[in-house]
Amino acid sequence: MTTTPARAGIEPADPAERRGTRVDGVEVLGALSPSRVGDFLSCPLLYRFRTVDRLPEPASPAAVRGTVVHRVLEQLFDLPAAERTPEVADTMVLPAWEELQEVEPAVTEMFPADGEEIAAWLLSCRTTLARYFALEDPRRLEPADRELYVESLTDTKLLLRGVIDRVDVAPDGAIRIVDYKTGNAVSEMFEAKVLFQLKFYALVLWRTRGVVPKMLQLIYLGDGQVLRYEPEERELLATERKVQAVWDAIRAATERREFEPRPGSGCKWCAHTAICPAWGGTPPPYPPDRVRESPAPPE
Repeated sequence: MTTTPARAGIEPADPAERRGTRVDGVEVLGALSPSRVGDFLSCPLLYRFRTVDRLPEPASPAAVRGTVVHRVLEQLFDLPAAERTPEVADTMVLPAWEELQEVEPAVTEMFPADGEEIAAWLLSCRTTLARYFALEDPRRLEPADRELYVESLTDTKLLLRGVIDRVDVAPDGAIRIVDYKTGNAVSEMFEAKVLFQLKFYALVLWRTRGVVPKMLQLIYLGDGQVLRYEPEERELLATERKVQAVWDAIRAATERREFEPRPGSGCKWCAHTAICPAWGGTPPPYPPDRVRESPAPPE
């Protein structure tokens, strides 16, 4: 996907776009990230547009704000503990935005040339960051990992991969997975959906480190809420089965070359309604060489 901007200077924001390697020399069956699983579950045709056709999507101010805020929160922990203050974080917003423009020049097209909208948008980035300090004191934290790329191969040779915002490890070895969301907290009706992403990450860490993470934590910087969840081994096994079932469905759809649209509330944010059959459009011809989402050699 070329539209969601990369986190500046690192890797594409979506781990499904990061090119992995063979795992222990094994040729993998395919690869899935939480985002791609979510795409297929919400709309199989959206999965096709993003993963098979790889159609571009325009960057949005909300998505790019998330990229900038994540970058600042990552860099914040590079500083000595005493310097991790709201004032310092505020000064890091503009450099992070400038860095992102160097990596993804197209993001500048979101704003008119007069500068008024971009000034308001930068202020929204600073406001979102300021809210973080009301929820945690980064001077008291020393994360084990930030923006951690993880991958694990299942028994069926399906590669699970993703990028975790932050991993904290306690002195007793307990693991906490932390994910920042720059929007508002979801209602209880949708909590299972957002927790799936963290359970996916917990599954991969469990498979690679042999320890079930103690805590999954979602920090919503839009409204200052924090969701905490303690996963159990049986839940991670169920997550693994769910991911495998999704992959089986993707393979079946690929063999038929039939990815059906699933109209819903998400259509209002979709960049592809003009070519969606549910909205009277016609998808492009199916690419003949795209038969699976598989990792390529390192670039």
